[in-house]
Amino acid sequence: MILSCNHISKSFGENTLFSDVSFHINNNEKCAIVGINGAGKTTLLKIITGEIAADSGEAVFSKDTSYGYLKQQEIISSDNTIYDEIASAKQDIFSLEKRIRVLENDMKHAEGDMLDKMYQEYNRASTEYERLGGYACESEIKGIIKGLGFSEESFGQKTSTLSGGERTRVALGRILLSSPDLIILDEPTNHLDMNSIAWLENYLAAYKGAVLIVAHDRYFLDKTVTKTIELDNGKCMVFKGNYSAYAEKKKALRDTMLKAYYKQQQEISHQEEVIKKLKSFNREKSVKRAESRQKMLSRMEKIEKPFELNSEMHITFKPKYESGNDVLSVLELSKSFDGNKLFNNISFDIKKGERIAIIGNNGAGKTTILKILNGLISADTGTVRLGANVHIGYYDQEHNVLSPDNTIFDEISDEYPDMTVTEIRNVLAAFLFTDDDVFKLIRDISGGERGRVSLAKLMLSDANFLILDEPTNHLDIISKEILEEALTKYTGTILYVSHDRYFINRTATGILHLTGGHIDSYIGNYDYFLEKKEDVERAHSASRKISLPNDASSKSAQSKDDWEKQKEKKAYIRKITMALAECENKIASTEKRMAEIDDELSKPENGYDPVLLCDLTKERAALCTELNELMSAWEEYYAILG
Repeated sequence: MILSCNHISKSFGENTLFSDVSFHINNNEKCAIVGINGAGKTTLLKIITGEIAADSGEAVFSKDTSYGYLKQQEIISSDNTIYDEIASAKQDIFSLEKRIRVLENDMKHAEGDMLDKMYQEYNRASTEYERLGGYACESEIKGIIKGLGFSEESFGQKTSTLSGGERTRVALGRILLSSPDLIILDEPTNHLDMNSIAWLENYLAAYKGAVLIVAHDRYFLDKTVTKTIELDNGKCMVFKGNYSAYAEKKKALRDTMLKAYYKQQQEISHQEEVIKKLKSFNREKSVKRAESRQKMLSRMEKIEKPFELNSEMHITFKPKYESGNDVLSVLELSKSFDGNKLFNNISFDIKKGERIAIIGNNGAGKTTILKILNGLISADTGTVRLGANVHIGYYDQEHNVLSPDNTIFDEISDEYPDMTVTEIRNVLAAFLFTDDDVFKLIRDISGGERGRVSLAKLMLSDANFLILDEPTNHLDIISKEILEEALTKYTGTILYVSHDRYFINRTATGILHLTGGHIDSYIGNYDYFLEKKEDVERAHSASRKISLPNDASSKSAQSKDDWEKQKEKKAYIRKITMALAECENKIASTEKRMAEIDDELSKPENGYDPVLLCDLTKERAALCTELNELMSAWEEYYAILG
């Protein structure tokens, strides 16, 4: 066990955030803390890391435990480059490497006892350098930087010039590279694109230490955690398994508690009826019996009614007007900004009733497509054609459709004056606004709450084609589940941009993957996309590599028939097969030479030859770099051949 949280409580004024929170984290365990916005997840992390104090209880790390903590908005104050800032986590290795170089140089001029002492120190330093992973350090640094979405061209960029999200990614890279016993992450996926999130999932799943995560990305939690810690109504419960396992167990527990609640309510109602009847007899014996039952009832430990996710979701959002079967047709759409081509000649169609998700890396042009469809910006080339009787409703990330001086209730009633108070309250309850919440001012509510109000307005509109830009941003897990429920019940057509893979899995009937300036279409949800993605990309890759490079060849290729193209493809496959075999031979010979060097370094008679030791060490370091490059090439060749 590396962390033990014992009976932790925290209040702010009269508001008790949580009480008696207890759980522990074992070595190599991957844990998540989940709960609605405001449940106290971030506060609990701050108590664990000592940033704030608990009112009672304590968080205790085992002796010599190291941890790295990524806050939601991690600020980097240094003026280092991206590479230097992340690499600073390996300062011990760089210092050791520097000492080894100094010793190599000094041993050339030393002799006698001094040489013996230097050689012994050199051996210790070299052994420690290898134990710490010094030979693989460079590859590890580059792998983490690239995995977090930075290109190699940006390695030298100053962190002071980066956006807040990019600085958070750099801070995350530094923590991962430092390899602490426990990594603590608060919303680590907020500033990552899908590729980077997938990379981080694999990294954390294989990580040798323990991990504690706060995140609203349910797909990410499913892939990374093995234990789920829930904060709910100020109480803590621990569940074994990932998010889906937790959700299933939580639902079963909620159903059990709901049955117990209704059973107790029935018993209370029965007892109250009996008490009322006994009192009506107006006899001393009957009154005493009534009082006895009343005391028993007052001592009964009341079961609180558990939250029912769909208790208010009795509303089906049905558009006022039905569209034709052909909702949208996009033909050969292109767009560039400042000479940078986002996408070129993309085409797709959307039919009535479909729920289509556009996915792709940050900067691929997903939001740009939505803005073109809504007429907010123009395309360079191509056509956008709406079908018969199609009415668009657009949801943007800025929530510009809301008036900050309105209450939540007024925001709906002003837009839809014919709705009754009961109808408005029912709609708002469907989006988790109940009781006095509906009278909060728009300017005083959170980004997630504004998102829910915007979606409620949109789904009440005359629109039969909803276009949504990142609808789950800033929403907690329960709010996301409510939105999923609303969208799956919606009888119109939906096109949305999202990086929330769990949400896409639950709602999408099709995927448009924007990558490399073109768009690929998949009929199915996100899991189906993952299943077919490699096949589609391999086909694109083979197509690009088979095509000849110069204009003359290109013109002649147009006149080739299918037989000639097939012949060329076979020749290309033979070429890759030969390259793969050559690569494997080089890997074998490189590994053999590294083993020979290791043998030479371990021979006692070579210990007194500093020049030889220096040369062998340098050769081994160069071979290690070469081996990493060969392995990368091997993986690429192997992927092409399938």
